[in-house]
Amino acid sequence: MKRIRTLHVIRSPKIPERLLLAVASDLHSGEYEDVMADFARCDAILLPGDLVDRHRGDNRKAERFLAEAPKVAPVFYAVGNHERKFRDREAWMRRVRDSGVTLLDDESCLFRGIRIGGLSSRQDRTPNLAFLDRFEREQGFRLLMCHHPEIWRDFVRGRDIDFTVCGHAHGGQIQIRGRGLYAPGQGLFPRLTHGLHDGGKMMISRGMTNSAQLRIPRFGNPCELILLELLPETETAFEQRKGEEKP
Repeated sequence: MKRIRTLHVIRSPKIPERLLLAVASDLHSGEYEDVMADFARCDAILLPGDLVDRHRGDNRKAERFLAEAPKVAPVFYAVGNHERKFRDREAWMRRVRDSGVTLLDDESCLFRGIRIGGLSSRQDRTPNLAFLDRFEREQGFRLLMCHHPEIWRDFVRGRDIDFTVCGHAHGGQIQIRGRGLYAPGQGLFPRLTHGLHDGGKMMISRGMTNSAQLRIPRFGNPCELILLELLPETETAFEQRKGEEKP
């Protein structure tokens, strides 16, 4: 499977040390072996939802991911709509918690001086606002995983959160002149499908695999692994990577 690798550098005085994070959204129990080398040179792996595919008869690749990925880097996993609607949801959540992966189900944790949060997909669309209120009050650099960009637009944007990563839109599936054709939750010609938004405070992944539900081939819209390089404000990406392989 062809995937692009997008590097984005974030600088903030709240970041205590250089970190390289892999953002692997919307795997949908698909192939991931080609990016294991990328995962291995990252400090952590972020999964902003939809590791499983609720339409598949089995999710053996997602199960294998739970077994293999934590061996190369810490994994932080937020709940997407496929986890929420998964037929064996409770059993899957238990399996995740037993795997060594950190499940952030409307929760946050501290990782090497930064605060990572996971805003869960919910049946009634309105997210857990109490969690967002708590997350805003946490100390340090706050990085939120929010699976749905339309939920970010309606409930997260404007809050005191340093950076948010989203997925779900699959890049609009078919892109013409940089504009996506369709995204779930946004309909035709959606505005939030990929890239940076809100002055660089939010980034949407095109997703690691094809759409699980539509089964429509992508056009002008490759699958994507995002690499986030977090740096203290006084240091540069060039200085930090001097002598290292550039992502």
